[in-house]
Order: sequence, then structure tokens, then C-alpha cells
Amino acid sequence: MLGRAVDLSDNLAFGEGFPHATFDWLREHDPVHWHEPTPKSPDGEGFWVISRYDDIMEVFRTPDVFSSNTGGERTGGGTTLKDERAAGKVLNYTDDPQHRTLRQLVNKGFTTRALAKLEDDLLIRANVLIDAFPEGEAFDFVQAFARELPLQAICMILGVPQEDRTRLCNLIELGLEADSPNVVAIEYIKEIQVYAREIIAEKRTHPADDILTTIVHAELADEGGRRLTDEELVNFFILLFPAGAETTRNAFGAGLRSLIEHPDEFSKLREDPTLMRSAIEEIVRWTTPSIYKRRTVTRDIDFRGRSLKEGDKLTVWEMSANRDERVFEDPFKFDVARWPNRHIGFGFGPHICLGAALARLELKVGLTALFERIATFATDGPLQWVPNNRLLGLKRLPLRIIFKGLMDERQQRSP
Repeated sequence: MLGRAVDLSDNLAFGEGFPHATFDWLREHDPVHWHEPTPKSPDGEGFWVISRYDDIMEVFRTPDVFSSNTGGERTGGGTTLKDERAAGKVLNYTDDPQHRTLRQLVNKGFTTRALAKLEDDLLIRANVLIDAFPEGEAFDFVQAFARELPLQAICMILGVPQEDRTRLCNLIELGLEADSPNVVAIEYIKEIQVYAREIIAEKRTHPADDILTTIVHAELADEGGRRLTDEELVNFFILLFPAGAETTRNAFGAGLRSLIEHPDEFSKLREDPTLMRSAIEEIVRWTTPSIYKRRTVTRDIDFRGRSLKEGDKLTVWEMSANRDERVFEDPFKFDVARWPNRHIGFGFGPHICLGAALARLELKVGLTALFERIATFATDGPLQWVPNNRLLGLKRLPLRIIFKGLMDERQQRSP
């Protein structure tokens, strides 16, 4: 049975990318699939696997039945396979009205209008990174650009000193690659927590114009004007920093690779910059950097003919939804002009990605700068995936490039 050929709780099963063949089978034959526990399954439990677009949308639309917090008699919960003790205490592990209250603390910093102020600065930073690309020599695009630009952006927004960004990003990368049931391994989370406490204390005594300062000094109107505890603030930082740095990095790396692998689409985009908006949406659909989310069933329910029990873990696989033949015409075709594009690469509903506008801006600025400066892109060696079943992306993308000016000079010299 193909649907059972891959242990979806094993990070190493994603070491070569997303197992599309498995999910093609599941969408067709077993769209509400019970995944039996394996030695890799967090908490030793099985879980439901939802693979069709419409079914996933139904889960997103009914948070009273499918909770981001917890359900049944669980003492933990959250949106990853492993039960987290932080359930109910951090933004993405809560339901409304608590979720709405916490989200309002940071919403203003991630609006399209607020982020527009960053565009010029981001473009300057993108060009500085491009200046360092070696001409005609192989280099790793992920490390040189895809990782660095989103990292600088989230540091600006949160108020993290730029000199600290590499240390933090390295911790996240090590944690993502660890053989751990967590999205980021516990030992690396502990080091990030130490840093978070340090910078929170700094923002408390030396406030600045950034989102972290806003969160530290915010008063919760719905809770008697209290301020967030240190534990809540640390949880906020651990959510916002990796999410802001890693997901767009994954879209950049896998997105550029997709353009290179589809030269006709690449040429179409470069020749018609008005396609940038639709191309960005297609990159997000195609790469779906956050590939699944977990919910907990809050009451016994019949769902698409299957009996779900209170407290069951349930996973929705957005990458599978974004390849659903029932929704997308020719879903395995990479089409930069695809419009409208109903992808759920940023999720849907109350928990839609807080940083969606930031990700779109980073992709627009980054791709525009790359296209303006570089004449040719070519892969040069094997790529390498980050083996993680939640945040899937490229660890390494070796490229060779030729800058436009040098290409023009070569063409002028050629007989």
C-alpha cells in the first residue's frame, strides 16, 4: 500500500524532498488516513493524515472542532506532532479569543503598509549580497542569499542586532537537521531561549522602534491590562524568529531552483516583469515551505466517513493540498502566470501566516534584484535538502552565475 510506504513522522523520510507519490496515492485512495504509530512517532501515538484541499479547508474553518491548542484529556498540544507544553501559551498554539488577543499585539508590524517602509532598505541589502557572488565560480545560493536576506529582514523587524543573526540562524539550522520529534531540537531551543531572555531584558530597559519592544511593553486589554510574562515573551521570540527566517529562505532556494529547472517559465518571467505577482504565488504554492500543521480533535466526530475521537492528533498537509488535481489545473506544472492561485502555502483562516506579506515582499525584492543584476543562472553540483517534515527546504543549492555587465562585454568581444 503506497500510502503507508513513508513514515511521515520521520524527518529522514524528507531527506530527498517531499514524498509526492505517497500523497498522490492518499488523495486518491485514502484522503482521511490513519497513520499508525512508529518508533519515530512523537509521544508514541498515531495520527490522522488529511491530504485533500477541500478537507483541509474544512479543518481550518472549524477551529472549535480542530484545535490549535489541545483537546480531550491532553496536557499538551499545539501545531506539531509532538505534544508541546507551551500549548495555550504561545500565538500559534492557541485558539480564539486568546489567539486574536495575542495576534493583535504584532499584527500592525506585519501589514503591507508597515512593511513597505522596509522595501528600499531590503533592496540595498539584496544588492550588497549579490555584490559578493563570485563570478563564474560555484557558490551556495542558500547560504549566500536565500538564508541571508530573510534573516536580515526579520532582524530589522524584531530589533535583533545584525551581528547576532548568524549565531541564531546556525542554531535553528542545527535544530532543524537533528533527529528529533520537535520541529527544532530541544537542545538548540534551550540556547535560543537564553538569547531570547537576554534581548527581552534589553528591550525592557532600552525600548526601541521594533516589534519585540512593542510586545515586551504591551498591555493585554482583554486581560485587565497585564503584560506578557517572561515565559510568554520567550515563546513569542522562538515563534517569530525561526518562522520569519526559515520559511522564506526555503521559498527562495526551492523557488529559484524551480525557475532554473523550468527555463521557459523563467524566460517568461524575466521578459514580462508584470508576472512577478503571479510568479511569487506560484513559487509559494510549488514550494509550500511549511508543509503540514497539526490540530487536536475536541470532540468525537464523523469526518468524511471516518470516526475521529476526542483528543486524536490530526495533521493537514498543505503541500498535498497545493497539488490537488480537484482544485488546480495541471497541478504538477510550474506556471508563473497561474492566476487565480488558490494555494494555501500560507495556511488559511485565523492562523493564516502572520508573515505572509513580509514573505511576498522579500521574494519580490530579492528576485527583482537578482534578475536585474544577473544574466545567467546554472546549477553546479548536487543540491541538499534539510531533512525535516515540517519546514522543508534546501540546505544547499550550488550555482554558477554571470553578471549582466560581464555578459554584455563577452558578447561585444565575440566575433
